[in-house]
Amino acid sequence: MFNLGRGQLGRRINVVGTTGSGKTTTARQLAERLEIPHVEMDALNWGPNWTPADRDTLRERVAQALVGEAWVVDGNYSSVRDIVWGRADTIVWLDFSLLVTMTQLTRRTVRRVATKEELWGGNRERWTSFCTRDSILWWGLTTHRRRRREYPMLLAQPEYAHLAVVHLRSPREARKWLAGIITRTA
Repeated sequence: MFNLGRGQLGRRINVVGTTGSGKTTTARQLAERLEIPHVEMDALNWGPNWTPADRDTLRERVAQALVGEAWVVDGNYSSVRDIVWGRADTIVWLDFSLLVTMTQLTRRTVRRVATKEELWGGNRERWTSFCTRDSILWWGLTTHRRRRREYPMLLAQPEYAHLAVVHLRSPREARKWLAGIITRTA
């Protein structure tokens, strides 16, 4: 894996990382800088009452969303990885420590609960979800190590050899990298 310089960034980019790493924020900022569409996979997956799309529906939605020649998509859905990574030319991996991701995730969740922020499909996070095994915090805690182990193995597979990889290990490194992305109009 390697980090790309400013001029080598592709036009079909998947931002990946564990829950709480800042995938959506990074993808949105990157898409704005590159002046290309941002696709949020959570928005394609979640329906009312936190009902996930079935596998075929999600695959169809993702394939449709990635028809264009340029986009930045955020998310780690393994059921659509072949579609996303097959079309992508660049992976931006936000590989932050557990402390960093859990701190960011906790802050985000508290803010969303306190402001009653509406998410995909009209869903909202609730205070009661902090204490269950269904909570986003539990998900972040239990998937962090797995994500850090699986990405190097996945990226080493022959079917993904075409992907350029930007491996960012801290929010500071990510901010610095994003700041170095030159916009087309600049």
